[in-house]
Amino acid sequence: MSVQERKQRERAERERLIVATARELAEQQGWDAVTTRRLAERIEYSQPVLYSHFRGKREIIGAVALQGATELAVAVRAATAAADRPRARVTALARAYLDFAARNPAVYDAIFQLDGGLAYAQEDTPEPLKDAFAALMETLGEVAGNGIDPGLFTEVFWAALHGLATLTRAGRLLPEDAEPRVELLVDRLAMI
Repeated sequence: MSVQERKQRERAERERLIVATARELAEQQGWDAVTTRRLAERIEYSQPVLYSHFRGKREIIGAVALQGATELAVAVRAATAAADRPRARVTALARAYLDFAARNPAVYDAIFQLDGGLAYAQEDTPEPLKDAFAALMETLGEVAGNGIDPGLFTEVFWAALHGLATLTRAGRLLPEDAEPRVELLVDRLAMI
């Protein structure tokens, strides 16, 4: 292995460590606790080393968001692959999405709530974000209905899921009604 290859590998490992540490800290204490000073202390590198990888917290949030989007796409695809009918796939998608949001609140916030400097719904949207949307549309597109744009239907269904995830986490919805909400969403919005 050449010196340059070794340096590139070490740089990539440091970057992964920064992102993993930021994510862990955010999940434990919230995004306000994630500062370059605290990250530098936790990973035992200087702040200039962090700045050589990321210009600041915004870019770190963006990196966590891209990682989370990839994980969300994997979770949705795994859940829907196990279902054999359209209704079962849509129900599995909804449950997987809401479960991901509940299990990973800081990551979910990085993807959908915080400014990570990422472009959404544009030509230059990063591939992991496009793929997460594609994972939703693979299932939802098949139930959109005649004459309804699959992308538009996916956006509306996703918006409903996002609302449920956000309101549930904020304690605005009764937890015991989580499953009836999913059933209602599938029955009335997807109409299957």
